Amino acid sequence: MDNFEQQWQKVLDFFKAKFTDGETPDIDTILFLIGIQELGRIQPKFSKDEKVNLMHIATCKLLEPYGYYEFSHYDDEAWPHYKRVKNIESGTDQEQLMKEAIINYFTTNNII
Repeated sequence: MDNFEQQWQKVLDFFKAKFTDGETPDIDTILFLIGIQELGRIQPKFSKDEKVNLMHIATCKLLEPYGYYEFSHYDDEAWPHYKRVKNIESGTDQEQLMKEAIINYFTTNNII
């Protein structure tokens, strides 16, 4: 198993242990939870639109170090907003890029 796969497995193991009762999470679940982390608050229930927005926040935060997004501001309800700086090039393996960005997020923040 190469280093990337080992690091990705560490991320999955972290989520299985902390959030999913042993089930392997999908990327959407991971993005949702990162979005909550970045929002900085938890509430009993999020609407469908809020869940989509949380996943978008996570995507922007994850791809910010790669130059795809840049933090813009917080709105009146303290939700972070980003602006797109550049598009992901066609031909890019987006799932691989997101996994790499998730690994980077967790290692940079000393979570795994």
